[in-house]
This record gives sequence, C-alpha cells and structure tokens, in this order.
Amino acid sequence: MVRGRRVAQVSMALAVGAALTWGLAACTGSEPVAPSTPPPSTSAAPEPPAGSVLLPDGTAEENLAYFDSVNNGIVTALGAPWGRDFIDGLTAAGFDRANMQVTADRTSVDLEADSVQFSVLWGEECLVGQFGPKSGGYHSAVRPALGTGGCLVGATRPIDW
Repeated sequence: MVRGRRVAQVSMALAVGAALTWGLAACTGSEPVAPSTPPPSTSAAPEPPAGSVLLPDGTAEENLAYFDSVNNGIVTALGAPWGRDFIDGLTAAGFDRANMQVTADRTSVDLEADSVQFSVLWGEECLVGQFGPKSGGYHSAVRPALGTGGCLVGATRPIDW
C-alpha cells in the first residue's frame, strides 16, 4: 500500500514538474516582432528549455539536466525517496529500465542505507545519481561505463517489480 502511494506521488511529481517546465517555458518568449517586419522565409522550431526533454539521440552529458530535473522532482515530492522511487520516476520519464541499476535501500543488517545510488547506462557512459541524508542530498554525474557493462560498483538489487 505504501509503495502504491509512493508510485502515485512520483507520477504526480513528474506531471507537476512537466507542467511547470512547459508553463514557465511559455512565459519566457522572445520580444514580439513589429508587424511591419516580414516573417522569415525559414523558421526553426523553438528550442525547449534545457533539460526539459529526454534526448534519445543525445549524449549522456546532454541528458544530464533532464535526469537531474526528474530526480529533483522526485526528491521534492517525496522528501525521502527510496531506490524504487527513482527507478519508477526515471522509467515514467522515458529512460530505459533495462539499462538501470540501483543499490539497496537497507543494509545487510536491516538498517536504512546512508544513501542510495542509481544509474542509467547511456551508450558507453552512465548517468549516475545518489541521494541520502548522509551524502548531503541529491548528487549526479556522468561517468564512463564499467568494463562489466554496468555503471555501479558493488552489489545492486534486481529491478524486478
């Protein structure tokens, strides 16, 4: 029951975050062009704000801002999210669950972990996130993929839900 509520909260946070991003983007338009100016013959589509969309053909570095916006939205919505919350949120935001890894929320002696790490393999690089009260909140980085083909060193938990 608690997990279902957390998934609903994560989904709501993502929806609110997306709405705010697009709403703010709509408020930051350019200066209007005077009516006497003829329209340009070729016009490019306006660029969305940096980090507001997943770029499937982009690099890990180009997708880091979006990765961060999703994860910061999860932290804001839940306060103290678990690993599953990040995986579910990233999946809902368009990242490929098959390329993700996450560490355990609890230690081998059943204590709450100081932090949870999670990652998305992106080509030969990794988007890596970490969250926990003892690690100073949320942090992220782009790192090279490991020789094993994964992103996280050490034990990870199966993403089997």
